[in-house]
Amino acid sequence: MTAPADFIEEGDAGGRTVRFTGSLTLAGLGDLPERLAQVSGPVSLIDVSDAERIDTIGAWVVRGFARQHDARVEGAPTEVRRLIEEVERASQPVRMRPDPVPSFYRVLEEIGAAVAQAGKTLLGLLAFFGGMIVAAGSVIANPKRFRWNAVIQRFEVVGVSALGIIGLMSFLIGIVIAQQGSVQLQQFGAEFLTINLIGRITLRELGVLMTAIMVAGRSGSAFAAQLGTMKLTEEIDAMRTIGVSPMEALVLPRVLAAVVMMPLLGFYASLITIIGGGIFCWIALDIPPVTFVQRLREVVPITDLYVGMVKAPVFGAIIALTGCFQGMQVEGDAEQVGLRTTSAVVQAIFLVIVIDAFFAVFFQQIGWI
Repeated sequence: MTAPADFIEEGDAGGRTVRFTGSLTLAGLGDLPERLAQVSGPVSLIDVSDAERIDTIGAWVVRGFARQHDARVEGAPTEVRRLIEEVERASQPVRMRPDPVPSFYRVLEEIGAAVAQAGKTLLGLLAFFGGMIVAAGSVIANPKRFRWNAVIQRFEVVGVSALGIIGLMSFLIGIVIAQQGSVQLQQFGAEFLTINLIGRITLRELGVLMTAIMVAGRSGSAFAAQLGTMKLTEEIDAMRTIGVSPMEALVLPRVLAAVVMMPLLGFYASLITIIGGGIFCWIALDIPPVTFVQRLREVVPITDLYVGMVKAPVFGAIIALTGCFQGMQVEGDAEQVGLRTTSAVVQAIFLVIVIDAFFAVFFQQIGWI
């Protein structure tokens, strides 16, 4: 049976020493804390080498007594010393709020985190693109594995179902371009140049660009939500289990549908935009439709149409890849579906605008201006 906790006071030339004996445990402490509180005078050393056993409560008593008298603790085995150190750490005051960080460092930290996340996403997107190329090569080598039904269904979802909203938005954009352009050109008596503005900016830039933005918000988000839900319900894992490649069955049909439909939608949107601008010119500027069409043929080179049609499939591939990539990243809970869908739309629009800027510089360099 272990002896109850006790202590012995010893005095020497170097200062007083308190030597603990017995069992420094919850069951063996007894009135030891009260008696330690009555110890007065300086204590330079606490010796626990004679203690039979020390638990967390005993370590807390020793630490408190040492801290009260600013004494050092000796004679403790390794495990007891570690226990006293842990009690010391746990006894530190808890900070309710972290130290304030200067605004400059906070901004730098947020910028750095955003750049790191953007780089990680870009690398992941490139790897995803590589996986899609491998899947496309596998399908080309084995044409029977290509899912025509899935592609045709995506044609309807990406293209046919989008004709209404894209047509309406393009018509209104054409009216806005004509109205704003005519107001500015009227100051110089050059309202007829509104036709130049409508024709060139529509076929070269806005027709395809606005279509890409609408497709990103409509189809890109749908791709991310569909694949994200399938990932969350483990349907994609089940496909891999039975030997079906998600890249071939889910990603490739969506990307192909977007690549094929974007030039058609871009041309359709450009045509509707020109019609909207033409109607405004007819009503507000008294420019007859025949004159409007003749002027378009004179001032709009065919290269403007080529520029728009070259950019369209690239934009479609970017939108579909981004949507599918973000959908495949979903994991954890249903909230991830919404977050990844939002990321898909934002990243697709950002990449489309960046690529459009590169195309503008490229076509300028080769003389298509």
